Parts: sequence; structure tokens; C-alpha cells
Amino acid sequence: MTAPAPDSALLTTTALATHVLLECWGLDHAVLDDAAGLEETLLAAARAARCEVLGAVKHHFHPQGASVVVLVAESHLSVHTWPEHGYAAFDILTCGNALPEHGVAALLERLKPPHHSVQRIARGLQPGPFRQIP
Repeated sequence: MTAPAPDSALLTTTALATHVLLECWGLDHAVLDDAAGLEETLLAAARAARCEVLGAVKHHFHPQGASVVVLVAESHLSVHTWPEHGYAAFDILTCGNALPEHGVAALLERLKPPHHSVQRIARGLQPGPFRQIP
């Protein structure tokens, strides 16, 4: 006897937010060491993602590297860089009607990394409606 197919209503879930992680390798040292330039890049990505920018904070590390966080009404965008490795780790966490993948596209267009990877994570997963199984 074959088990019945699961009821799709039992398998639905709703996420509170979307978290997109972008890793870039092979980037120019000067780009990764420029906190002000990275801030402009993240602000452009926030606009592309249709986010409402609330503010930004940047920090340049010595002897090299930078971190930038852009606070948006929908959550945040951030980057931390390792210029000595040509590497940058970006994340875009959004909720509501934001389009985080458009932010990733803007980052890739502006930075043109030779190598990159993208992960999309549903955050705050909530189970769909439950019903009694007879």
C-alpha cells in the first residue's frame, strides 16, 4: 500500500525575512580597502533592492580592511573585507517588499568579481496553517 501524498497546506511555510549572502573573491586590494567607496557601493545596492536607507556606518581597519553597515527600514546590508586575500563578505537581510537579489545584482555589476557565490536563506520560518489529520 502506498502512502497518500502529503497535503500541500501542511507543508507551506512563511518566512519573515530573506537573507542573501554574497562572497566575492579576486577583488582589487584598493577597492576592498576603501571604506567610503564600499559605503557608496552598499548604498547603491540598497537602492537597487528598493530599501529605505536610514543610515550608514563605516570603519577602516589598520593596516587594511573595512566594514560597512547600511541600516534600512527593512533590516540591513553589510560588508567586511580582507584585502590581503582579495575577499569580501556581503550580506543583505530584508523583510517586506524589498528585492535583495536586485541588491546582489547591483553589487556584482559594480564590483565585477572574478569569482563569487550567493546563498539565499529564509529567516524566521513559520509553519503554515495546521489542521487536524483524521
